[in-house]
Amino acid sequence: MSAQLEKFTYDDDIVRKFCLATVIFGVVAFLVGIIIAIQLAWPELNMGISWLTFGRLRPLHTNAAIFAFAGNAIFAGMYYSSQRLLKARMFSRALSLAHFWGWQLIIVAAAVSLPLGITSGKEYAELEWPIDIAIALVWVVFAVNFFCTIWKRRERHLYVAIWFYIATIITVAILHIFNSLAIPASLFKSYSIYAGVQDAFMQWWYGHNAVAFFLTTPFLGLMYYFMPKAANRPVFSYRLSILHFWSLVFIYIWAGPHHLHYTALPAWASTLGMWFSLMLWMPSWGGMINGLLTLRGAWHKVSEEPVLKFFVVAVTFYGMCTFEGPLLSVKSVNALSHYTDWTIAHVHGGTLGWNGFLTFGMLYWLFPLLFQTRLWSKKLAEFHFWIGTVGILLYIVSMWAAGITQGLMWMAFDQTGRLLYPDFVETTLRLMPMYWVRVLGGILFLAGALALVVNMFMTWKNRPKKYEEPVYEAPALDRSYQEPKDESSPLKDNPAHFPKLAYKVDRFKRAAWHRRWEGLPLLFSVWVAIAVIVASLFEIIPTFLIKSNVPTIESVKPYTPLELYGRDIYIAEGCYNCHSQMIRPFRAETDRYGDYSKPGEFVYDHPFQWGSRRIGPDLQRVGGKYPDLWHVRHMREPREVTPGSVMPVYPWLLEKDTAYGKIQKRVDVMAMLGVPYGEALNRAEIMARDQAAEIAARIVEQGGPADLADKEIVALIAYLQRLGTDLNRPVEPEGDAAAEPVASMTEEH
Repeated sequence: MSAQLEKFTYDDDIVRKFCLATVIFGVVAFLVGIIIAIQLAWPELNMGISWLTFGRLRPLHTNAAIFAFAGNAIFAGMYYSSQRLLKARMFSRALSLAHFWGWQLIIVAAAVSLPLGITSGKEYAELEWPIDIAIALVWVVFAVNFFCTIWKRRERHLYVAIWFYIATIITVAILHIFNSLAIPASLFKSYSIYAGVQDAFMQWWYGHNAVAFFLTTPFLGLMYYFMPKAANRPVFSYRLSILHFWSLVFIYIWAGPHHLHYTALPAWASTLGMWFSLMLWMPSWGGMINGLLTLRGAWHKVSEEPVLKFFVVAVTFYGMCTFEGPLLSVKSVNALSHYTDWTIAHVHGGTLGWNGFLTFGMLYWLFPLLFQTRLWSKKLAEFHFWIGTVGILLYIVSMWAAGITQGLMWMAFDQTGRLLYPDFVETTLRLMPMYWVRVLGGILFLAGALALVVNMFMTWKNRPKKYEEPVYEAPALDRSYQEPKDESSPLKDNPAHFPKLAYKVDRFKRAAWHRRWEGLPLLFSVWVAIAVIVASLFEIIPTFLIKSNVPTIESVKPYTPLELYGRDIYIAEGCYNCHSQMIRPFRAETDRYGDYSKPGEFVYDHPFQWGSRRIGPDLQRVGGKYPDLWHVRHMREPREVTPGSVMPVYPWLLEKDTAYGKIQKRVDVMAMLGVPYGEALNRAEIMARDQAAEIAARIVEQGGPADLADKEIVALIAYLQRLGTDLNRPVEPEGDAAAEPVASMTEEH
């Protein structure tokens, strides 16, 4: 007897809300990206305003692009497709609204806090602890709503898109919680519980897999739903979908350490990350092939429908980026590409090419359905496609050229065996034409997004006075039903010729086991969690428990209270966005910067500051290289000491008072993390004032301004002058020599 039919509707209002947020924050993210791109080519655009500098705006751009634009697109697509794939309205309208408004408030909090210099200093995870807690809570709300909707579903088997959504929800929660563990020192300041090498490992375990499980798996789920819908074709291969999903989930989580080749991270970890990155190429291209071949028999529609054009280019970019990623993980290639703009090209190809174009195609497909009218202008959508494609290609090609130029110039030697380009600024000046091409590409991409805004608004304007809410019918899920075992096999009828093993292999190939899992969402989710956790622990446990991975260095001491506060200023200003503090064991780097970095140098760094990009030179051995006055002049007007520098000016550091009253609490928190502070546990503020007075006196002796002892510039100088001195303390300049210009000041920028 068939089950009684149940009537239900879908909640499309929540989808409309997330679509609107996607478009708005997409324009914001692209606009901020253009501003910081111009700042690199024309540094005067920093304008001497603290919240408008490159170092503070760059994290705003990345967070807006990833979590505001792509994040809202993920939620819009997931809310729309999940209801239809599960034949069930979302479990709770209240939870859906809490998720929407909570996520938007988090984005606004990020947009306010990051330009104000409130940051944890961890790339892609810059938001401070109150916002991190809010993210976790909102994610739990989303997860409860999603999994309860699965429970009340009327479709027994979970379609492939749902698999990817489950992996996203589970893994992002694990990544966010464990990478964000920190001890607060105040409402707006905290310190990571991890230090140095271990913090770097955790950050790129998170950073690489944030790309994997926030910018890849959910968008693959969207691809598996929206591309077949737009093409009106079934997915090319069900078995390829299974192979794609499970190999991606298990392999991706291992690959993070490839971001740390030739650093102080143990070589076994980065090598392991490289091998798993290379293995990622196969399942990733399996997904690309599955997507493109879904269009078989429908290629004639691609020339007619802008939605399919966006999807085809998006999947093509996915294939390109998932080839380029493993390529960049190869150590010999990474030696050239790391810290250069080649990596910038790669991440923008993924975020704007893959995520961006898939989002645009999804939105154009959704607008007529959500607003219950025709798309206002297909021609404007075509314009968006072509101008966006040209824009992203200009961006990526120019950054490829810039990155390869940087890598080759940094490593070049002349015939006498000396560095061919000893001054870092020589490379910077060579890149200016490419930076302007990037600006042009970004402007074209933004123009396409503005065309999308117009098309959305005009389509919305033509909506009916009241949206219809179609009522659907489907039988309730019979929870007593058990999936029958698939005993059918052509091999079973010939047991003499086909042994039992061959029969089992045949059943495995036909994926009957997976079909059963698809009817058991709890079991499915548990297996996803196991795959992610086990793969993570295989790298995390040795990194944290084997002490020989981070040998101690007796001469390395904790930062003084003033140096610690100066380090916090360095982080707040976003200096890690432009400078690395990690000298790799290459002759080109040791000749330029000094002795290569050792794991034990960073045991008191909460968080680590190795950086992922060099717009300016490495600072790991900058301590004692220049007089204190040089740093004052350099922060006040970089081009005064280094013509051609693209560094922002920092005049407020000479005007803003050091918050001495906050220093003791920060020292106390560091002590809680195991940093062996002695006298500073009781006299941090006094010690900081004494050291500041010494530095301020030296600045006056060198011919600089007076009355800087209580200003933040002095605390920052204390930190910079400390860098690298634990291992190699240079002789202090004496007499008038300290006040003379440094011959090699053009090394900066």
